[in-house]
Amino acid sequence: MFGLFGGHDETKAMILFGSNEEDREARIGIHNPYTGKEVSSYSVCDEKDAKKALEIARDAAPAASKSPLHQRIAWLEDVAAKLKEYEEDFAKLIVDEVGKPLQFARIEVQRCAETVALTAKELINLHGETIPTDAMPSGRKAMAYYQRVPLGVVVAITPFNFPLNLVAHKIAPALGAGNTVVLKPTPEAPLTAYRLAKLFIDSEYAIPDALSVVYGDADVGSALVGSPIPRAVSFTGSVGVGKIITKTAGIKKVALELGGNAASFVDKDADLDDAAKKCAFGAFYNSGQVCISLQRIYVHEDVYEAFAEKMAAETAKFKVGDPYDETTFMGPLINNDARHRARSWVASAKDEGAVVAAGGEEIDGVFPPTVMTNVTDEMKIVCEEVFAPIVSLVSVPDYETAIAKINTSPYGLQYSIFTDSLATTQRFIADAEAGGVVINDIPTVRFDIQPYGGSKLSGIGREGPKYTLEEFTEIKSVVIF
Repeated sequence: MFGLFGGHDETKAMILFGSNEEDREARIGIHNPYTGKEVSSYSVCDEKDAKKALEIARDAAPAASKSPLHQRIAWLEDVAAKLKEYEEDFAKLIVDEVGKPLQFARIEVQRCAETVALTAKELINLHGETIPTDAMPSGRKAMAYYQRVPLGVVVAITPFNFPLNLVAHKIAPALGAGNTVVLKPTPEAPLTAYRLAKLFIDSEYAIPDALSVVYGDADVGSALVGSPIPRAVSFTGSVGVGKIITKTAGIKKVALELGGNAASFVDKDADLDDAAKKCAFGAFYNSGQVCISLQRIYVHEDVYEAFAEKMAAETAKFKVGDPYDETTFMGPLINNDARHRARSWVASAKDEGAVVAAGGEEIDGVFPPTVMTNVTDEMKIVCEEVFAPIVSLVSVPDYETAIAKINTSPYGLQYSIFTDSLATTQRFIADAEAGGVVINDIPTVRFDIQPYGGSKLSGIGREGPKYTLEEFTEIKSVVIF
C-alpha cells in the first residue's frame, strides 16, 4: 500500500506543499527506540519552507471555504475507510517510529479512523440559529441568524505519543470545516504523519492544496505561529512551548493541550482489587507517556498498605520489552534522554526517603513500570509532570486532604476517584479543579467523542470532533431587513 505514495524510498517523509512533494538533501534519520535501527527520515525544513506552506494554504483557503459540505464529508469518510483498510501498515509504522507496543498501535489506528469518521458525522450539525431581534423593546423585527464559517488557515503542531490519532484530531475538523492546514508533526514520527496526510491529499474528494506538511523544531514552529497568515494555532505539547506560542501568536485563535499531573483518590470504601488493576493500567499504558497518565494516587490511610501490595502485584503481571511482540504491554520510552530522566526521578525520590515497591531497575534497556511508596508532597516526583512509567502512592487521612493535595498541582487536565459513596462522588465532581473527572476508573480514560482539555497550566480550548469544529470556525452574524 505504502508503495503507492510515489516512487521515492518508502522510509522517507517528504515535504508536502499541498499536492506537490519536495525533498531536501539534508535529512534527519529516525531510529526505533527499542532496536536502535533507522526506520525513517525526514527532509530538513527551514523558515522559508514554513512561509511557502503558509502561502499555499492562504491561496487555497477561498476555494476550501466555498467547497460543498457533501464533498468534505465524503473526503473524511474516504480517509476513514482507507485507515481501516491499511490498519496493519499504519500500526507497524507507529511501532517503528515511537516504539508503542503493537497491540496498542493497532488501537490507535482504529481510534484514528473513528475520529475522522466521527468528524464527518459532526459536520452535519455545524450550523447556527435564528435570533429574535424584537425580543427587547429597543429591537425591531428582522430576519437575523448566525452561521459558522471557516477561519481560513490553521496551523497544527502535534506530539509523538499518539502520532496518528492526535494529528487526526486537528486536521480532520480543520479541513472538514472548510479551512486549509499546515501541519508540523512531531520530529519523532514524521513518516506516520506524512502517510496520513497523503491519504487526505490523494483522496478523490480532496480540496486542492488544502493540506501541507513541513518538519522541524523551534525555528519552523516559530515561523508558522508568528506569521500573520494563520487564523488559528492548535498545539499539543509542553507548557514551556505553550507559553512561547501564546507570546508569539498575536491576535489569532490558540488552542493548547499542555499535559498534566493526573491524580486519583482511592477511598477506604473502594473496591481495591478493581482500583489496583485499573490504576496499574493507567499509570503504565504507553510507558506513562500520556498527558493523562496516572502519576499520583492518594490512598486512604486505612487501606494504604493493602492497596500498595495489590498495585505492586498488578504491576508485576505486565510483559515489558519488545514492542513488536503481540503480547507486550509496555515497550521503551521514546529515547535515551527520557530513560535518563526516569532514572533520575526515581533516584531523587529514593534520596528523599521514598521506597520502590515495584520496578525501578531497567529490563533489557527498557525502563520498567515503577511503583513508589512513602512519597511526600515535597518530592519532585509528585510535584512535576513525570511523563514516564512511574506512579507515586501517598497516604491521606480523609477525602478533604486528598482533594486539597490533588488540586495543589498547577495542572488540571483529568482527575479520578474510586469510591462506593454517591455523596463523595458528588463532592469530587464539584471540587476537582480539572477539565475532566472520572468516577471509579482512571483519569487516563479518554473517549475521542468527548470534550477533552484542561484548566490552569493544562491548556486552553477543547478537542473532540464536535468541539474542535467550534474551535476552527467563527460566528458570522447576519441581519436582513
